[in-house]
Amino acid sequence: MSTDTAVGPAGREVRQTHRVVIRFAGDSGDGMQLTGDRFTSEAAAFGNDLATLPNFPAEIRAPAGTLPGVSSFQLHFADYDILTPGDRPDVLVAMNPAALKANIEDLPHGGMLIVNTDEFTKRNLAKVGYESNPLEDDSLEPYTVHPVAMATLTRGALEPTGMSKKDAERAKNMFALGLLSWMYHRGTDATEAFLREKFAKKPDLAEANILAFRAGWNYGETTESFAVTYEVAPARLAEGTYRQITGNLALAYGVVAAGQQSGLPVFLGTYPITPASDVLHELSKHKGFGITTFQAEDEIAGIGAALGASFGGALGVTSTSGPGVALKSETIGLAVALELPLLILDVQRGGPSTGLPTKTEQADLLQAMYGRNGEAPVPIIAPQSPSDCFDAALDAVRMALTYRTPVFVLSDGAIANGSEPWAIPDVADLPDLTTTFATEANAPDGSGEFWPYLRDPDTLARPWAIPGTPGLEHRIGGLEKADGRGTISYDPDNHDRMVRLRQAKIDGIPVPDVEVHDPDGDAEVLVIGWGSSYGPIGAACRRVRAAGLSVAQAHLRHLNPMPANLGDVLRSYRRVVVPEMNLGQLAMLLRARFLVDAHSYTKVAGLPFQAEELAGVLTDAVKGDLPA
Repeated sequence: MSTDTAVGPAGREVRQTHRVVIRFAGDSGDGMQLTGDRFTSEAAAFGNDLATLPNFPAEIRAPAGTLPGVSSFQLHFADYDILTPGDRPDVLVAMNPAALKANIEDLPHGGMLIVNTDEFTKRNLAKVGYESNPLEDDSLEPYTVHPVAMATLTRGALEPTGMSKKDAERAKNMFALGLLSWMYHRGTDATEAFLREKFAKKPDLAEANILAFRAGWNYGETTESFAVTYEVAPARLAEGTYRQITGNLALAYGVVAAGQQSGLPVFLGTYPITPASDVLHELSKHKGFGITTFQAEDEIAGIGAALGASFGGALGVTSTSGPGVALKSETIGLAVALELPLLILDVQRGGPSTGLPTKTEQADLLQAMYGRNGEAPVPIIAPQSPSDCFDAALDAVRMALTYRTPVFVLSDGAIANGSEPWAIPDVADLPDLTTTFATEANAPDGSGEFWPYLRDPDTLARPWAIPGTPGLEHRIGGLEKADGRGTISYDPDNHDRMVRLRQAKIDGIPVPDVEVHDPDGDAEVLVIGWGSSYGPIGAACRRVRAAGLSVAQAHLRHLNPMPANLGDVLRSYRRVVVPEMNLGQLAMLLRARFLVDAHSYTKVAGLPFQAEELAGVLTDAVKGDLPA
């Protein structure tokens, strides 16, 4: 997508381009995530819009040089607003044969391939099934190939340090970063400062990495292999102060902000689980904001402690992924019965069971909706992007505190680990989440008793009484309570009434109407999604409209309760397409609730949708070519 060219230093062509997708790929010990993250930070500081897709193995250390051990980091940056990390890379950096074999099919013909030739030994080629060296057998002819002996050049640059060859080679990822930074006219000062800070306790290691980084930059500057460099101008983003943020970091910041806006101490009771663990790691840094983090011995203890904190008057939070939700289900049901606020952060991953710990999926929707015994309804909110996790957390806490209920936030691996620019909000604009506690008897019969289930007529929420408040002693536990009085009750009519009241409380939570983006106003096909599918769906709609076809897009943030106008919206289109990274869970809910013939398009590959594939599906839908 080049728009202009000029002649730069040394007579090289400098090509202006609107967008670039770069993928760094190598062994899981090659530092590809650090390399990609540093390049991302530079793009963010420069002012580009961006989106990233880290992709790494679940094994702590898969056998070196094998396909299961390949780790990659994809970055899409542009001078305009973008929605996805990109379908295919324009540039692939392959650090070894395994990285090449695992990723080469994604590189379009004509794409740039930068290869670390030092790793293309007979042994490493044999590990991944190459019968001949692809750098020598013309199999890479469709691509623009740049062979670079990165390990050799890195060792040479670090030779004056006296570092061993093995230790020196570990810095080859910084060589790659330096080369790509030169190629795209990125600065060097910030990365060098970062390395000095990261390795502050080991200054010799910091300087070694900086030498490798400079060597990569200087190699690009002096070699004749690269005749073209590229520039991507800053994006025209809305006015504000921005920073790069991942979904997990945004969730953590949202929890911190919710604690400040509510005036409540925050207690995170949790157990480490991929890909949610970074929420715990980040919140543990913020004790100064009234955050207490407790790493329990298991998932059940974690949520039990969080619910206990809520009973004690704190904002109870627990974080997990799908397998942990299964273990927490009994306590979530207890929170429903007790009618206490509780924030449940579910960062979804591939399942079932242990499944794909480092891969993404959207398959916990029905578990969040119905995965408890009895009728135990809870609100469900799904952020659509990494930065949206901040607002989703605040929204969920508002519901939890106002309606005295556990609330699910359904993030996923793609959102959690992906990053994008985030406009830092003004604290004055954050919602007021202050809540009140019961302080005196409330029995309507004038008996001077405290009735813990006497409900607010508007919200149907029960009063929240802090233990130890004189005169407000009341019974808790999982047994059914009598309406109003809160004593244990086995009365059939009372149970029926309490079940319906709890359901009515959730159903009555006001949520914004779903908005439809239909630029031409004449679309007959509506595509509707939820969660992280927002970006690929939006990018696909752009492609379909650019081809002269009309398609409408809607996206659900609130999955329970659903927007009041959703039924009317769905019934106003001839065909409804629902892309999901599961086997059709939202589509099933829409069919059952609104009696619409929703067409389900599903994917459970552990990877996000590509805009390219969804554009094909939507084109078929508009033309009437989808199967019935």
